[in-house]
Amino acid sequence: EVQLQASGGGLVQAGGFRRLSCPASGFIFDDYSIAWYRQAPGKEREGILCISSREGITYYSDSVKGRFAISSDSSKNTVYLQMNSLTGEDTAVYYCGAEHYYCSRDPRYWGHGTQVTVSS
Repeated sequence: EVQLQASGGGLVQAGGFRRLSCPASGFIFDDYSIAWYRQAPGKEREGILCISSREGITYYSDSVKGRFAISSDSSKNTVYLQMNSLTGEDTAVYYCGAEHYYCSRDPRYWGHGTQVTVSS
């Protein structure tokens, strides 16, 4: 059974940073892309960043360039999202998703989200 569980959310002050984690299980980690997505109140879900062994790193959102970074640790089957210089616009529920091999804006597998709230 494929399982993904985003964690690490919470309340952060504007200008601060946060690291989210997405431990994965139930599939061969290096055969899958894992991406981060978010959904802000009243908005559609958007892709942020994706990482895969076949494609490297893919940006879905220009708004996070220079502030967010994605990384993976194969020894822990975990993908991370490092978020810096947070603003109120980053307040959202953050999700991780997995797709076989290649990055996708609508992956097959989803984990439960974690809430990030940025206070001014």
